[in-house]
Amino acid sequence: MLIGIISDTHDNMDQLRKAVGLFNRRKVEHVIHAGDYISPFTFRVLKELQCDLTGIFGNNDGDKLLLQDMSSERIFNQPHIFELNGRKIIVIHEHHIVDALADSGHYDIVIYGHTHKPEIRNIRDTLIINPGEAGSWLYGKSTVALLDLSNMKAEIINL
Repeated sequence: MLIGIISDTHDNMDQLRKAVGLFNRRKVEHVIHAGDYISPFTFRVLKELQCDLTGIFGNNDGDKLLLQDMSSERIFNQPHIFELNGRKIIVIHEHHIVDALADSGHYDIVIYGHTHKPEIRNIRDTLIINPGEAGSWLYGKSTVALLDLSNMKAEIINL
């Protein structure tokens, strides 16, 4: 199962369109958004995804009620824990407890955002992924991640 991972879109609709296009072309089966959509109108683009979406709220998200409504209630408070393809996943926005979560051994995958810096690494048997900033406002580099859940191989993709 191929999943797409995105974070920190920060209302950059052009880069969000590129990410959605990439996910659709690659036939991603599920997208995880690690927070900081900012405005509910981002779902005008996200509704074009040809797969399910699971997301969390970030520290900069504005109108949470309308974001929740526009997402068809697919955005959750953090931490959000769920399973996909037999893999236990925890999604958080901030980075402060990433290593502790991975070191706990309770999760197969820890996904986070907030730092705007892409990262893929392991602690023990737990895969840690930060897709970087899709919005490109902070560092000028727009990235997302792809993860194949069958072999636990992930890659950072430049948009």
